[in-house]
Amino acid sequence: MHLSPLPLSERVNLDSAKRADFVKKLHEQVRINIERRTDQIAQRVNKGRQRMVFEPGDWMWMHLHKERFPVQRPNKLLPRGDGPFQVLKRINDNAYKLDLPAAYNVSATFNDLSPFLADDEADLRTNPFQEEGNDTNQYVPFDKVRVPLGPVTRALAKRLREELQGLVREV
Repeated sequence: MHLSPLPLSERVNLDSAKRADFVKKLHEQVRINIERRTDQIAQRVNKGRQRMVFEPGDWMWMHLHKERFPVQRPNKLLPRGDGPFQVLKRINDNAYKLDLPAAYNVSATFNDLSPFLADDEADLRTNPFQEEGNDTNQYVPFDKVRVPLGPVTRALAKRLREELQGLVREV
């Protein structure tokens, strides 16, 4: 028995022209359903993504793939990005030509870029391991009654423990 999208009763009564029209309409409905479903999936997948289009003169970080940059990134512990490099030409919304040094010895066209944010635009977190630096999880000074705000980091937990030990000694 051969399975077909046409019901058995209609298969007997339809001539070839009507059958061809029916199949064409069926194909059109299937195509519309596939496009609609594809749009729904794309909308769900791209929900949190932000469309970024760069112009010539913008500064970018490029991603160093191990396959494309074996000399610059021979192992996974080296930095993943390099730059900033200036965009020379916008090829399309996803591909850009960068001003690369000759030492890279690769094509200057990329599509895996991140924007370079200058210090005034960037998140101004400093390295907590530097002597003069501090982290964004800053300790909020408190007296004997107040509790610090924000997440409890190791440094804050140590400080709380010291404060508690000091209170116990006073009592």
